[in-house]
This record gives sequence, C-alpha cells and structure tokens, in this order.
Amino acid sequence: MQILYEDNHLLVVVKPAGLPTMGVSEGEKSLLTLAKNYVAEKYQKPGNVYLGVVSRLDTPTTGLVVIARTSKAASRLCEQFRTHTVRKLYVAVVDGRIPEESGTLRNFMAEEKRHRKMFVTQDPGGIPAVLHYQVVKRFESRTMLQIHLETGRKHQIRVQLSHLGFPITGDFKYRSRSKFPAGIALHAHEITFTHPTLGTELHFTAPFPATWKEFFN
Repeated sequence: MQILYEDNHLLVVVKPAGLPTMGVSEGEKSLLTLAKNYVAEKYQKPGNVYLGVVSRLDTPTTGLVVIARTSKAASRLCEQFRTHTVRKLYVAVVDGRIPEESGTLRNFMAEEKRHRKMFVTQDPGGIPAVLHYQVVKRFESRTMLQIHLETGRKHQIRVQLSHLGFPITGDFKYRSRSKFPAGIALHAHEITFTHPTLGTELHFTAPFPATWKEFFN
C-alpha cells in the first residue's frame, strides 16, 4: 500500500494487484486492514480505528482508493460519488484492436450471485451503466484505453468491455484469454474530488505498477 496523501480527514492510497479492498474474513489481509494498522501505529490510537472506504477497487485491479478517517468525511465523500461529481480516469489494456478511436458504452447490468459475476442484460429494469473510452495506443493484438466512468457499478469496466468483445487483458473471469503478470490490466490512474471539509479541489495520479512496463517501452 502506497500512501499519496493523508490528513485528519482522509487517506488517498494506491492499491496493488491481488489485495482485496475490504470485506475479508477476520485475520485476512485487505487494504482496509493495512490502512487501519498504519493509522493505529502512526497516531498511537488504541482500540478499533475508524476508517471508511469510499472508492473501492476489485481485487485484481490496481490504483487509487480514497479512505475517509471520520464519519463526516465519509458521508460527504460518498455524496460526491453518489452525485457523480468525482472525476475518475482509468487506464486499461484489452485483448484485440478496437477499431474506433473513442466511444460510449451504455448498458444495463445485473448480477449472477451464484458465481459472483455481473453481466449485461437487455432488461431495462437492470442497473444502468455508462462509460466513455478513448484509444491511447494500439499494439499488435491489444489496445490501451483511457476510460471515464459516468456511473460506478460493480465490475462495470470489466463487464462492459468484455460484452463489447474486448475483455481486459488477464481478466479470465470475463473472457480474457491472455495472461497478465499480476492481476488484470486495469488501473485507477487519476481521481479528482472536493476535500470534505476544506472545499478545495484535490487531484491525484497513481503511478503505473512495474507489471505495466512492457506497454510503455
């Protein structure tokens, strides 16, 4: 866990691949447990440390996560995410060469709880999901994309790109057939939001993991 920013109200950290954000069994490691241990040790806080994750990432995904240190900060930050005033930029590498230079994906999504997967449905009663993508670079059999999320649904980027026919490299759960060194080739690269108490705009950029080196040669 790399810490990019901290104050009395929040932490902004970079999650590595393979580490769950939260929701693990007691005794198991997650980004949240690491952050709580960090705060408890640094600030010598006895007992249970309050932290609230307001932007979670899937276990195989890397990049920026925002964590509130107070319930007031958590409430105000969650409201920003709920009203879509937070700007998030992801970078992904997908299998195949997307022909368009940019595009918008609008789908309805539903959950297959038995296998803990999401899928695109034609049922208008599903959860609406919207993202915008732009091609950054083309490779022989892959494409690098910048992705702006308009909505933030569970597994949204992974599901919508797979449904389009271009699964994220390394994402075997959603039909990729290509290996990736660690996790999948999806990185939460930039985030912009308003500080929950100061009202100032904050912008952060997460460096790419070493596993992405081959894409920047």
